Amino acid sequence: MKTLSFIIDELKSVSDPSRLEGMKRYGIGTDKAIGVSLPHIRFIASVCKKNIPFDERHRIAQEVWNTEIHEARILASMIDNPKEVTKKQMDEWTLNFYSWDLCDQVCSNLFQKTDFFLEKAFEYSHSKAEFVKRTGFVLMVQYVVHHKKAADTRCVEFLERIEAEAWDQRNLVKKAVNWCLRQIGKRNKDLHPLAIDCAERIVKQGSASAKWIAHDALRELRSDAVLKRLFV
Repeated sequence: MKTLSFIIDELKSVSDPSRLEGMKRYGIGTDKAIGVSLPHIRFIASVCKKNIPFDERHRIAQEVWNTEIHEARILASMIDNPKEVTKKQMDEWTLNFYSWDLCDQVCSNLFQKTDFFLEKAFEYSHSKAEFVKRTGFVLMVQYVVHHKKAADTRCVEFLERIEAEAWDQRNLVKKAVNWCLRQIGKRNKDLHPLAIDCAERIVKQGSASAKWIAHDALRELRSDAVLKRLFV
């Protein structure tokens, strides 16, 4: 409890309630937030990782997560040991997502470092729950962006899921689907034309969500900046 108290005290010491309005404007859930910036969270997490014994990090992360404080939960994802994360924990934490930034941070900081995150990515992408489904596509993004040396065949499978779910008009889902499509197209010159073809098929689906996902992706993937980086 001493370590937990230290972490919460540190977060509160740099909290600024005036930040909450700005967080709201970016669509961040603030009901359980105290107004701590991401750089401050990262700094406190780095101090924790230097001072908490490695074999204690998972337990402490659980305690920090259980406080339900928004910024504390982001910090928990930074200090947890991915090798000790279970599928049950991933399911439980994902069901507690209520804000896009919490979802994206936990996926990037922790979930994508587990051995089973791809399995969960595909599973979650079929979910009817908005944040669970978003988590599935955000985990796919993590693979595309952070696992550069991994096989492209997984990315082709992601394109199939993207095309199948492009109808979903919920904002947090369609933005994650679009994000995934764009990142695949920018990964390398081999995947770029496959992403373009996928987007062109999605346009023909006809729904407002599908058209937005596809047109926005095509705009970036056909931009001079992307074409120059991949093909020049």
